[in-house]
Amino acid sequence: QVQLVESGGGLVQAGGSLTLSCAASGRTFDDMDWYRQAPGKQRELVATITRGGTTNVVDFAMGRFTISRDNAKNMLYLQMNKLKPEDTAVYYCHAETMVPLMGYWGQGTQVTVTS
Repeated sequence: QVQLVESGGGLVQAGGSLTLSCAASGRTFDDMDWYRQAPGKQRELVATITRGGTTNVVDFAMGRFTISRDNAKNMLYLQMNKLKPEDTAVYYCHAETMVPLMGYWGQGTQVTVTS
């Protein structure tokens, strides 16, 4: 049974930092991603990392957020620095397999940034 369990969310002041973790189990994954969804908005991609470690971070997170993974531990991370109130959202871990072509979601972790 595949499970993705996020942790590390919380309340932080603007300018602060948080590190999110995603513990994956049930199988190994190809690409892994972080998404976020703010109230009243659509879920949006934050960052992606391939199994080989190639990363892609979207514009609003560039220079502030770092995605990483530990394949041996089946873990995904998101280091978030210089947080802004507009980063407030539920952050979701997403993992993909190519064979078969499947996507899996975690339950999300709340990040709240106060001004």
